[in-house]
Amino acid sequence: MKLIENQVAIVTGGSRGIGEAIAIKFAENGGHVAFTYLSSDEKAKAMEEKLLSFGGKAKAYKSNAASYEESEKLVNEVIKDFGTIDILVNNAGISKDNLLLRMSQEQWDEVIQTNLKSVFNMTKQVIRPMMKARKGSIINMSSIIGMRGNAGQASYAASKAGIIGFTKSVAAELGSRNIRCNAIAPGFVETDMTHYLKEGDAAKSFLEKIPLGRFGSAEEIANVSLFLASDLSSYITAQVISVCGGLNP
Repeated sequence: MKLIENQVAIVTGGSRGIGEAIAIKFAENGGHVAFTYLSSDEKAKAMEEKLLSFGGKAKAYKSNAASYEESEKLVNEVIKDFGTIDILVNNAGISKDNLLLRMSQEQWDEVIQTNLKSVFNMTKQVIRPMMKARKGSIINMSSIIGMRGNAGQASYAASKAGIIGFTKSVAAELGSRNIRCNAIAPGFVETDMTHYLKEGDAAKSFLEKIPLGRFGSAEEIANVSLFLASDLSSYITAQVISVCGGLNP
């Protein structure tokens, strides 16, 4: 059984890490996937070919979700290429960790722009076609850091906490149109962005705090994304699901 057969999904930041895992999971389950990237054209092309091998449609778009204009252009192109948009995964994100005392204004602005403004940009663009179709699922990637904070991550925590408030507000606004909006709050997940988790004493310290005793995988985040994208979660909206091994009970 393919859970999102013939549904069209946009995944921002979909060429690596959690976004890549989500795009693959969606394609495996019958979805047509449009994904954005900013770095390697070669890697994006390889990713596109991998997604196509599952039998659906797929296309890579070099687009910066932090830009309102680029987000608007992207959504128009996806509608032109795919015909509609059923699912949006706001996954694009960065971290520029530093103690607040040492954090520059530029570091703060870049994290807020990339992590939080991007969610506004993309959601703003997809809600019209979703409202017209009277259905849709919007999935926003938050973090347990947005729920509990962390020293040295004020900008990241603020951006991810903002996503939670945004998610709940959008869910309230769009529920009557059968558009659901939920957030996922990953814990410590092994990706190229969190390689430091596995190094030395820090890794041991992190692991000791996780009841399940291990780091999460990108595929485990993708599994929850698939659940929220599909009709298995048809009565779930305005929720934040922590995928953290029990770190944030």
